Amino acid sequence: MKPHDTLPYTELPDYTDEERIARSKTFYDALKVRRTCRYFTDEAVPRAVIENALLAAGTAPNGANHQPWHFAVIESADKKKALREAAEAEEREFYDNKASDEWLEALGPLGTDADKPFLETAPYLIVIFGQRKGGMMPGEIKQNYYVNESVGIATGMLITALHDAGLATLTHTPNPMKFLNALCERPTNEKPMMVLVVGKAAPDATIPVHATIKKPLDAIASWL
Repeated sequence: MKPHDTLPYTELPDYTDEERIARSKTFYDALKVRRTCRYFTDEAVPRAVIENALLAAGTAPNGANHQPWHFAVIESADKKKALREAAEAEEREFYDNKASDEWLEALGPLGTDADKPFLETAPYLIVIFGQRKGGMMPGEIKQNYYVNESVGIATGMLITALHDAGLATLTHTPNPMKFLNALCERPTNEKPMMVLVVGKAAPDATIPVHATIKKPLDAIASWL
């Protein structure tokens, strides 16, 4: 194996156990109020907020440090309208013909349907792509590794960063999503994975009670 350059890992603060417990509880308290929002204002959000959140997402762990993601940020009214029209066409097909009765029953308490007005209302739509080929440097066409896992982690960090900035988000996954490549002017070897709707929550925004029910710790974790 070839030798590789290293740097000392000194960035982590040396907290006491009590400080770690307190900080972890504070972080949990901040995140447990995060909700998927379907009601946005069209109020502008500074571009720097989105840029900083994307930079935070870009620090996510990933396969071979190839960073196999691209975030296409849509703020054009025309492109948002085109995305909504295409997404709603796919959603109507899903609700009318594709979804099983069991799936529709599971979605029932959340009140979702084929109408997606938030795709035009919110100031930003971030279309998240996974790159099957790429590498670290511009112009490289190398095999990327653990693309789904890497993009998933980065997306979670992006949502967390936006929530920390006081912004509401919604994850939208029309199926199929290939129309997003042409809309966002991305190459066909990139896989659209999600549309993240970003903006300020409307003053009269509501959330389904069903969405507030979270599994307790002993249902999601085990100590071995």
